[in-house]
Amino acid sequence: MRKFSSLFIGATLPVIVGLVVTGCKTEQKQAAPAPAASSMQSSSTTTTQPAAKPAPAPATSTAQATPAKLPTIRVKAGASEAFKDSAGNVWQADQGFDGGDVVARPDAQISNTKEPGLYQSEHYSMSSFSVKVPNGKYVAKLHFCETFEGITGKGDRVFSVNVQNGQKMIKDLDVFDKAGGANKAYVETVPVDVTNGVFKIDFISNVENPQINAIELAPAS
Repeated sequence: MRKFSSLFIGATLPVIVGLVVTGCKTEQKQAAPAPAASSMQSSSTTTTQPAAKPAPAPATSTAQATPAKLPTIRVKAGASEAFKDSAGNVWQADQGFDGGDVVARPDAQISNTKEPGLYQSEHYSMSSFSVKVPNGKYVAKLHFCETFEGITGKGDRVFSVNVQNGQKMIKDLDVFDKAGGANKAYVETVPVDVTNGVFKIDFISNVENPQINAIELAPAS
């Protein structure tokens, strides 16, 4: 009975030892699990960057440009130098006329005005007057006074005035008649719309020569 046990134990022991050793070798040969990928690497690899948005187009301004301020033009016809009126306004010396001649009558006693000096000179026998100005709406004041001693009554001097190419036609103007006699100031006020950069007056003779004492062009209010 003991012999049988010894033999049995001796026969089986190597098998058990072999199994244990073999199991250890098997465990050692198992591949270590691959390390998990870094979350930062995974994020940078799999995250899709959003497409760049196009730059917005510059906004278009709807503000209107402020129009340039319109000038005031004052000319004292027949004057050789500038004239300052009682309000401090400066009137330029004679200029802008086409043809004709000038005369000054500094001793003339002028009524019907606060500015008698404005009417003591004149330009006469001209065909036109013109000045370059910005386009816009103006009011023209044409100053007349009959100071020529050769004109003694109604009908002695008659002429027409064409303002801004027909915007206003003053036909058969008789300053002596309109003013009520000699040496009396008379003013024609005319609204004007300048669209070609030039303000112009044409004078048309009828009886005697046309004449004028001063011209004022101011922006319409």
